[in-house]
Amino acid sequence: MDEFALIKRYFTRRTPRSPHVVLGIGDDAAVLDIPAGMQLAVSVDTLVSGVHFPTSTEPYDIGYKALAVNLSDMAAMGAEPFAATLALTLPQADEAWLQRFSGGFFDLAARYHVQLIGGDTTCGPLSITVQIHGLLPQGAALLRSGARPDDAIYVTGTLGDAGLGLLAAQNKMTLPDPQRALDKLNRPEPRVLEGMALRGIAGSAIDVSDGLLADLGHILKASGAGARLNLDALPLSPDVRACDEEQAHAIALSAGDDYELCFTVPSSKEAALKRAFETFSCACTRVGVIEREPGLRCVRADGSLYVPKASGYDHFR
Repeated sequence: MDEFALIKRYFTRRTPRSPHVVLGIGDDAAVLDIPAGMQLAVSVDTLVSGVHFPTSTEPYDIGYKALAVNLSDMAAMGAEPFAATLALTLPQADEAWLQRFSGGFFDLAARYHVQLIGGDTTCGPLSITVQIHGLLPQGAALLRSGARPDDAIYVTGTLGDAGLGLLAAQNKMTLPDPQRALDKLNRPEPRVLEGMALRGIAGSAIDVSDGLLADLGHILKASGAGARLNLDALPLSPDVRACDEEQAHAIALSAGDDYELCFTVPSSKEAALKRAFETFSCACTRVGVIEREPGLRCVRADGSLYVPKASGYDHFR
């Protein structure tokens, strides 16, 4: 099977259709139609075998996650995704692998009405790059730079489950039901609808990909502010709570791969936030407050400071 037969069989025929795509797969470039009064949000992520996922990961999960992490970027901006490109580097054209990979990608694409509009295929070590496109009303993007002193800090869902899943996949931890944690690692739920609902409510937002400490730190740097995190307020699943306290805190704060949203809300908007999340099964939890003093302080219930041993994932550290 040559490159073009591969594209036609596994990618061209299965893609959903978006009304904003004038021209998709088949030419040298796609052509998009941006409605009046809207802005285009664009993000790109690369997944590398052995770095972003264990080499034993199921192809379906790789395809799913390759799109999910990009959808999470759209969620963090409050954007509605509609189109994506895919650059796929493969060691070989394995048809069984491609069938399962494309199945994971397109099952998630169908849920969010995302059309695959182009990309590239090459031969080499397994690597997947997805570029995502979304739409925003003019000036409505959620930015990292909007946090202000006294704003409340919230996170969606629970923290640390994906970190547990990675430890289980690496045989570094035994869990009573490892599949729950593995599902959070391999099939994160992008908070796209929640992100769109935060437009006009959240002052700043980011998705938790490298760990809460690292990603909240990006908000603080961009906003020129500090923060206090309340350790006992962190939303933890029963699996994470079953760890000893030190390990639970470390996983929740720095393991990464949760793809939940971390965002800040001024006190005047907290009632609106509560109303917005009444329609979602996903909870949001207040975990801290933005402060004027620079730095990020983690505080236990008794008021003592907790000093984390790690701040999050860094590719080059």
